[in-house]
Amino acid sequence: MEYDKDSVSRWVLEAVNGSEASFHRLMDLYYKGIFRMIFYRIQSKMDAEDITQEVFFQAYNRLNSLQSPDRFKSWLFSIALNKVRDFIRKKKFRSLFQALPENLDLESEGNPGSRPSEAHEQLERTDFWNMVTHMMTGLSNKEREVFTLRFFDNLSIREISQVMDKGESTIKTFLYRAMLKIKNNPSLQKLAEETMQ
Repeated sequence: MEYDKDSVSRWVLEAVNGSEASFHRLMDLYYKGIFRMIFYRIQSKMDAEDITQEVFFQAYNRLNSLQSPDRFKSWLFSIALNKVRDFIRKKKFRSLFQALPENLDLESEGNPGSRPSEAHEQLERTDFWNMVTHMMTGLSNKEREVFTLRFFDNLSIREISQVMDKGESTIKTFLYRAMLKIKNNPSLQKLAEETMQ
């Protein structure tokens, strides 16, 4: 559900002044978008839910550091992006000390309780994300981040500029380069078209 900017700004100001009800309205407005943004990057529903809760907990505790109410959305996405980066760093570190991958479930193999349709859907999702990952490998880190924020998280150029703390012209350059690389890769054009619809 979308709300006008004046309502959102009013809720932010009220939340800064201690209104929990106004902060809950902001949570209702942005929760799905933040969760989706995190899930795209880590591919774990349970971890994405935990991190999303952490994002809003941190946002609530740091509301006084928000410079302007109209920057709330980009500020929230900045917090989420930092949480994702922390999570990925910690996961890579932990993986150095583990003999088996975290997502390996030996008990689920051949489990008669799982329906064939569920297995097929899981396989399709896996194929899709493999293609997405492959599509992103040709991009630099900054190009990948800008492309993802724009087309997966639906942020505007201005909001991406605020999230990444870079000028709008720089963001446009990264986005242009990313799209050009994807466009010039014939094997990935179909996926790119589906992603950007």
